[in-house]
Amino acid sequence: METNITFTMIKPDAMEKGHSGDILSLIQKSGFSVSALKLVHLTKPQAETFYSIHKEKPFFEELVMFMTRSPIIVAVIKKNNAVEDFRKLIGSTNPKEARKGTVRKLFASSMGENAIHGSDSAENARIESSYFFAGNEIF
Repeated sequence: METNITFTMIKPDAMEKGHSGDILSLIQKSGFSVSALKLVHLTKPQAETFYSIHKEKPFFEELVMFMTRSPIIVAVIKKNNAVEDFRKLIGSTNPKEARKGTVRKLFASSMGENAIHGSDSAENARIESSYFFAGNEIF
């Protein structure tokens, strides 16, 4: 499976704090190019569908409320070894454990409000990208 693209979302907490420009700049300075990008405000049904894998988990409703509280930026980004390199760039889900210089170390405040999402596999990058973008926008 092709691994030169991945999907990301700049989450409501980072948007509300005005960090989106700094995060996008860091992504590009790290060698990623943007293939598709848009500002969206998820509706409750959209968030529930996107996060349906977590539907039975106790944090599901809180996650949906968080992701719908303000606009987010969604993007498809490219680079060789995109998924693995991007996961390194964003850092640990827990910002206290994230390496210095990672997105979450710089911009996240907690595990729940962790500034950014990055796909965890090439397969999920394609699935998540196609939720927001048509195929011809991605490649």
